[in-house]
Amino acid sequence: MSGSFLTGLECPRCGARHDATRPQNLCSCGSPLLARYDLDAVGQAVGPTDIAGRAADLWRYRELLPVGDPAHIATLGEGWTPLLPAARYGAHIGVPRLLVKDEGLVPTGSFKARGAAVGVSRASELGIRHVAMPTNGNAGAAWALYAARAGLRATIAMPAAAPVITRKECVVAGAELYIVDGLIGDAGRLIAGLIGETVFDVSTLKEPYRLEGKKTMGYEIAEQLGWRVPDVILYPTGGGVGLIGIHKALGELRELGWIGDKAPRLVAVQSTVCAPVVAAFEAGARRATPWPDAHTVAFGITVPAPLGDELILDALYATGGTAIAVDDAELLADLRDFGAREGMWLCPEGAACLTAARRLRATGWIGADDEVVILNTGTGLKYPDSVEAWPES
Repeated sequence: MSGSFLTGLECPRCGARHDATRPQNLCSCGSPLLARYDLDAVGQAVGPTDIAGRAADLWRYRELLPVGDPAHIATLGEGWTPLLPAARYGAHIGVPRLLVKDEGLVPTGSFKARGAAVGVSRASELGIRHVAMPTNGNAGAAWALYAARAGLRATIAMPAAAPVITRKECVVAGAELYIVDGLIGDAGRLIAGLIGETVFDVSTLKEPYRLEGKKTMGYEIAEQLGWRVPDVILYPTGGGVGLIGIHKALGELRELGWIGDKAPRLVAVQSTVCAPVVAAFEAGARRATPWPDAHTVAFGITVPAPLGDELILDALYATGGTAIAVDDAELLADLRDFGAREGMWLCPEGAACLTAARRLRATGWIGADDEVVILNTGTGLKYPDSVEAWPES
């Protein structure tokens, strides 16, 4: 069985190369690192037909993932989520070719399981025994559960306003849990004080392998569409790891020749009350300015200062994409409208993409014939307060 074709780590800002055989955090210039692979060797070893016969999980793309020894893989069956047509709602907003990639069906109930599965597995392979991270909820829950699966220790810090179910997931997994009165940056400062020789920092983009798990959403979208890409992909953007990962994945597939030259236009969706990427994009900037007083019902995108701002913006500029901020009241209304029409309870972050698609269609940025993919990044069941339920009188 073929394994990983990982060759090293590269800094996208300064171009420095880093050794992938030992634990790495950021480049000395402060940029996140990206995993690189011998794509020529991958192309000789495997092709789309080979992958089609493999198990329906994200490890079907193992040559393009960083774990070399399968003995270190910590898995709960993550990946290969459905790409579902939403024709009824799509027709309602003028986007009849609307599709939803439903990440609510993965273990832990959110797409964070992808990053945790690959990040924890690679950490285990590199000899790391204790991981620590701040979180808005779902990532910490996923890393706690996968760490338990791999026999690693986990320390998690999250804001008190994070979804309650996510802190319970951490408790179930035996993680050391800290609750902070503040935002994810405050949780990050707490974790920074705990990092040492025996505790490894796995904060968003501070280690390079969470992104590799998230990028498999891009592989799956292409494979599920018959090794082609849609016209538009909308992604709810907090830390932006999934958007960066999808862009990276589709670039790798183009270089392999498994898809054509077309790149989907990527859309970063944020909240009007936490929109640092939108502000930077509208200004034509390459860096985002931290957003003051950030808060939104779509708690997963409450990231006032994303570390990967350069990589997010580069992906938007490179694909002719855009960034848009939506209002909490609108996204909650669209969440209910979509559920009534399609029978799916999206998370608030996924519902934000519905609002964005509706508004972008109204302006003509999305065309009537465009094939549009929305990322629903988690199950609505984790956010029971997103819907008020009163019986008929």
